[in-house]
Amino acid sequence: MAVISEIKRRSPSKGDLAVGLDPTVLATEYAAGGAACLSVLTDVDFFGGSVDDLVAARRACALPVLRKDFTVSARDVCDARIMGADCVLLIAAALDDAELQAFVGLARELGIDALVEVHDEPELDRALRAGADLVGVNQRDLVTFEVDTDRAVRMAPLIPAGVVRVAESGITGPDDAVVLADAGYHAVLVGEHLVTSGDPRAAVAALWAAPATVDPSPEG
Repeated sequence: MAVISEIKRRSPSKGDLAVGLDPTVLATEYAAGGAACLSVLTDVDFFGGSVDDLVAARRACALPVLRKDFTVSARDVCDARIMGADCVLLIAAALDDAELQAFVGLARELGIDALVEVHDEPELDRALRAGADLVGVNQRDLVTFEVDTDRAVRMAPLIPAGVVRVAESGITGPDDAVVLADAGYHAVLVGEHLVTSGDPRAAVAALWAAPATVDPSPEG
């Protein structure tokens, strides 16, 4: 189970989480704990993040970095590449079919990955039609902020083989990671749990170690 560890100062649903965090220190701790990737919030208004956070985290370690923000234009995709991100977030609910397909294609042209975030079966269908090969299932409703901890498990069988599956939101510890690995997910994206843990290095290690014996194949 790969762990995408998030540098997250605050959230619209929970408010302040770790507003005074040092992205350099946190990125270093995540890497030492065995994280496979960093996710860095660059949205200022809702998450208190910044481009500076991403640049600092990128310089601190060799891990690839996902730019976590509201990507709504081709320029946003290009900006992610310019600031040093290795992956850009595309939220299916925020884009129409033409935009989704165009941005997936643009990311590939620029040499970065696109994590297409979905919340339900129709959005998953749209993501796959757009050519997504990296799909994140967000268990948090974007309108109510409620978390459905069974959503990722329900949707896992619908994601075809060959598509990297990432579970997002509502992951509070190793037990959740085991359930999601058993459902066939290759990675979990975790923010709140890690930044509030008090020991991010140990918290990351516990997440990837717990389901280490689970086969992350569609049949496993």
